[in-house]
Amino acid sequence: MEDDSVKQGGGGCLKLFGVTLVIVLAVVLTMGAGFWFLGDTIKRQFQGPTPETVAQASLQGLREQNRLSAFAAKFVAVVTSKQSQLGLTAQKTMIMPGSVRYEVDLSKLRQEDVTWDAQNKLLTVRLPAVEAMGPDVDLDQVRQYDNGGILLSVTDVGGKLDDANRKAGQQELLRQAQSGPYMRMARDATRRAVERSFTMPLRATGIAADVQVIFPDEANRPTERWDESRRPEEVIANKW
Repeated sequence: MEDDSVKQGGGGCLKLFGVTLVIVLAVVLTMGAGFWFLGDTIKRQFQGPTPETVAQASLQGLREQNRLSAFAAKFVAVVTSKQSQLGLTAQKTMIMPGSVRYEVDLSKLRQEDVTWDAQNKLLTVRLPAVEAMGPDVDLDQVRQYDNGGILLSVTDVGGKLDDANRKAGQQELLRQAQSGPYMRMARDATRRAVERSFTMPLRATGIAADVQVIFPDEANRPTERWDESRRPEEVIANKW
């Protein structure tokens, strides 16, 4: 009988020791996880945001602008229309001043249009093509001249010539606006505006990087893509 009681007492001690060991291990693991989380949080705070994170936030900010107009120019169109009836000819000339805005549709920007080259510390942004919008005609400055012919006074030819001149004038304003020199100036102005949109946040967070902006027909686009694991909305909500 005494031997049995001794054996039973030994088994109870082993069970108690086992339970205690499990509890201790659980506490150690919990404390370890807590210290790891704390260390990781402190590490992130001291390291600050990455270039990819800043780029995502800047990209979202551009998207919200919808359209960017960084350049505008004024032009003057001089057009002449003629029409003949009953052996007579009527002629009218219109001088039409107008302005054209150059815009980029930022809502077309995608995450794959922004690439980060870590080796060269270069952020590249590929923009949609610049579009000439308008023209906005300055109606108060429009001037018209005619040859004073009989046909203008006895028929409705004058109204038809005016319509033809207005249409031709708007086309001429757009033709001038879409010419090479003005499109280059519009691209350069747009390029500088978008570069600032990315460069300023990078510098504000202490990240040394160059930013280049290219358009669809320009080559030398980097192939490395930045991390897309976080949505832009999450980046915006995150406090740096």
